[in-house]
Amino acid sequence: MDVPTLDVVSAHPELHIAQINIGVMIAPTDDPAVAEFMDNLDRINALADEADGFVWRLQSDQGNATDIQVFPDPLQLVNMSVWESVEALKAYVYRSDHVGFFRRRAAWFVPDAKQVALWWVPVGTIPDLDDAVRRVEYLEEHGPTPHAFGFASIQPPGNHPL
Repeated sequence: MDVPTLDVVSAHPELHIAQINIGVMIAPTDDPAVAEFMDNLDRINALADEADGFVWRLQSDQGNATDIQVFPDPLQLVNMSVWESVEALKAYVYRSDHVGFFRRRAAWFVPDAKQVALWWVPVGTIPDLDDAVRRVEYLEEHGPTPHAFGFASIQPPGNHPL
């Protein structure tokens, strides 16, 4: 597997990295089966908010995105955020207290139902949720390109329209 060069994952002066992940919970958010996840959601979101390189995250008035319904299935949840660089996002996901919850995601989410996409956005841009969902679909249909990619296939911004 090719490892992205540093210039691909480090900060770009005019670009940030957006991410969306979509998961299907094993039970409704008020079910005891997912209580540990829900009880820690504010703490884990606060870690993101305070992380180096954090820019923005999707949230409702409740401070998280669990009540933002994008899909007909109420168990299908969406999370979206913007970071200064891929490295900043990776540091939060894999090197903060978030990683413990990431490793245990199968306890709360249907294992093979997770969908993730990353893409470059101009600095100051808040991604559109519908566009973000389309990027996940694009990635699944076409594979990684600068339009949508995953952590295992970081793409340089290239000349792809932002």
